[in-house]
Amino acid sequence: MGNYEFGTASTSSMLFILLTAVLGIALPLTAAIIWCKKKHEPFTTVLIGAATFLLFAIVIEKPLQAIVISFDNPVSQFVNARPVLWGIIVGLFPGVFEETGRFVAFKTVLRKRTQRETGLSHGIGHGGFEAMFILGITYIEYFAFALLLNQGLFVELLIEPVKDSLSSDAIAQITGIVEQITTFTAATMGLALVDRLLAVAYHIGASIMVFYAVKDKKKWWLYPLSIIIHTVIDGFLGIQLAGVFELSNVANEIIFGVEAFAVFFAAFFLLYKKDKSKEVAN
Repeated sequence: MGNYEFGTASTSSMLFILLTAVLGIALPLTAAIIWCKKKHEPFTTVLIGAATFLLFAIVIEKPLQAIVISFDNPVSQFVNARPVLWGIIVGLFPGVFEETGRFVAFKTVLRKRTQRETGLSHGIGHGGFEAMFILGITYIEYFAFALLLNQGLFVELLIEPVKDSLSSDAIAQITGIVEQITTFTAATMGLALVDRLLAVAYHIGASIMVFYAVKDKKKWWLYPLSIIIHTVIDGFLGIQLAGVFELSNVANEIIFGVEAFAVFFAAFFLLYKKDKSKEVAN
């Protein structure tokens, strides 16, 4: 495979990487605590939202998605040969599993919590934990990689032991991660935090939608609608990852921002704010 030449991370890059990880954990947790205290909401609703993401998005969805698009089998070969289909499936899996996770949570462990704040609390937990998972864990890992790069141990410890099994795609992915680490700036941190803020806004809106789909039989259609919306949002990015076309990171964030806030404000003002009762009638 040849020799590997990687750069090093500056002190400022390492500082911003670490700060991203800290803020990625601290901000969602602080927001959840303030919300629950202000609204006298049980914190367990937030925890159930977090558990929904962990169980349905990580434990169940990811392995099944890997079978369809990653592992070498007839299905994955068929999907990988069709970039548009690959992108749609990348969006469909989180759409189906995460929205179904919300539906199951509201139907089971949260079925007796019918006050309107329940949907919002669940969304804070779901989106907040996703932010903690993506920013916290990912950037702590990146900080560790930065330390290894600066000590000249990155290749020795992480590349050499598996170099014979690394594909060209894997090498390209590793190179991309290293480049992100070595060029990390305050602007990069800001973009990452804004992206998670938008995602949390979306998840709050989606949880409100599914909450009313469960609690009000006349609004059952909000559940399949949430799946469609989620699939379209993630599928749009998935098609880009498949190489069909590509927009800049800033353009994608603007588009995602419009989508996320549209879902949030529609759910908040058309569902949450219009519910004046303490409990939602079935």
